[in-house]
Amino acid sequence: MSVFARVADLGSFTAAAKELRISPTMIGKHIRFLEDRLGSQLINRSTRRQGLTELGRSYLDHCKHLLEQAEAGDALVEEALSAPRGKLRIATSVAFGSYSLAPALVRFMRKYPEVSVDLVLSDRMVDLLEEGLDAAIRVGTLTDSTMMSRSLSPYTGVVCAAPGYLAERGTPTHPADLSSHECLRYPGWSDARRWTFFGPEGEVHVDVGSRLTINNAFGIRYAALAGAGIVLMRDELLADDIAAGRLQVLLPNYTTQSRARQILWPKHRKMTPKLRALIDFIVETYG
Repeated sequence: MSVFARVADLGSFTAAAKELRISPTMIGKHIRFLEDRLGSQLINRSTRRQGLTELGRSYLDHCKHLLEQAEAGDALVEEALSAPRGKLRIATSVAFGSYSLAPALVRFMRKYPEVSVDLVLSDRMVDLLEEGLDAAIRVGTLTDSTMMSRSLSPYTGVVCAAPGYLAERGTPTHPADLSSHECLRYPGWSDARRWTFFGPEGEVHVDVGSRLTINNAFGIRYAALAGAGIVLMRDELLADDIAAGRLQVLLPNYTTQSRARQILWPKHRKMTPKLRALIDFIVETYG
């Protein structure tokens, strides 16, 4: 039917063959098959011209209507197949994934009910290709040329301590005062032995000391809540404790070095609807 319609619109077998990228002979076979099936001639053919028969003109209207319906059906299927569906495997750090990303993904899955998520929490640098991951959220600058990325809002650090610790040891008013305090070391956030601040006098570096180093954000947070010392880590994780008064922000006239954050995915992996939906959601949530 589609070949017949193009011959009728273009006026010749040759023109239809050129557009459809098949031979004029094959065009003729399509038309003859259709006429044999119907038992009637649709096109008058001569050496000089081709024209529709009266029945051919009536049949053409029905063909075009059916072809339009077929295209609409194809478009409907294509649109349905473009809806996000299937499983996504995402990796990120234990702390961020637990306290922030996991609740956010609940909203994502409600928005896209045909998508399921396998969230991999690890503080090691996972290999997305080797471990079959669709995407990862990481802190730091992207150096892997096999990855694509979108920037998210950077992490900022905050210096805090429990009121009980400050009542016992005093409250520092300048970064240099930290050298005489217990400063909890969390390698996952910054240099465990030297903290950097930016204030009225510019950049300030302080060598800190502590008897306690913990390589897990939750562990260092609980140690700070227990009064073990002063902590420097991402503000998102400590926001609830600060609001509730369990931790007190120190050195308000100074800021700490921010850290870049981004979502990344393999460069050569097909951009599926589910992955595109995830990237857009993460950028909207954390951008």
